[in-house]
Amino acid sequence: MTKQAEDLQFLKDLQKQIRYESEHDYDMQASPRFWVIMSYRIAPGNADCDNGYMQRYWNNGDHSVFDDFEGLKEFIEDDYSGNDEEIPEDLQEAIDSGNFDELWEMVHEDYNEDGYYSETFVKEEEYIVPNTLFLTKEEAKQHIVWNKHNLSSKAHTYAMTALRAPKVERLLKILNEFDFDSLEVKK
Repeated sequence: MTKQAEDLQFLKDLQKQIRYESEHDYDMQASPRFWVIMSYRIAPGNADCDNGYMQRYWNNGDHSVFDDFEGLKEFIEDDYSGNDEEIPEDLQEAIDSGNFDELWEMVHEDYNEDGYYSETFVKEEEYIVPNTLFLTKEEAKQHIVWNKHNLSSKAHTYAMTALRAPKVERLLKILNEFDFDSLEVKK
C-alpha cells in the first residue's frame, strides 16, 4: 500500500470513528467537539471553605505522606533502625498504643527538631492535563491506558467545545462529511 493510500485509509477510518462518536459518545457536548484528559491532584486548601482533610507528612527534600498508622509507624521504625538508635520509651509507648493521632502528635511536637514533620490542609482538585487534545474519544481513552503511570487513578476523558473556532469547526465538518471514496490514489 502506498503512502497516499495509507493516508486516505487513515482519513476514512477517522471519519468512521468521528461519525460513530457523534451518534454515541458525544458526552452532551456541542460541536465542534474534541476531547482532553481530566485528572485529579492533591493541592493546598483552605479549611474554612474547602472540602478536604489534613495531610501529614515528612519532608526533608524527600516527601513521605502518612495516610495511616502503619505507614507512620514503619517510617519511624525504619528511621531509628537506619541510625542504629533505639526508639525512646515514650515514643515506643505511642507506637504500641496503635493510635495514629497520638503517635503523630508526639513526633510532630516532641521529635521534630528539624521541622521535617508537618501538616497542611489539602483538597482534591480536578485539572485538564496539559498538552492533550484528541479528535476522538477513543484516542483519548487509549492515551489514558498508555499513560496511566502519569495520571491519577480517577483520570478520564473530558469533552470540550472549540467555541468560536471556525477553522476547527470546518475541519471537523470536512472530516465528518467528505466523501473520501470519491478520491483516487495517484499511481
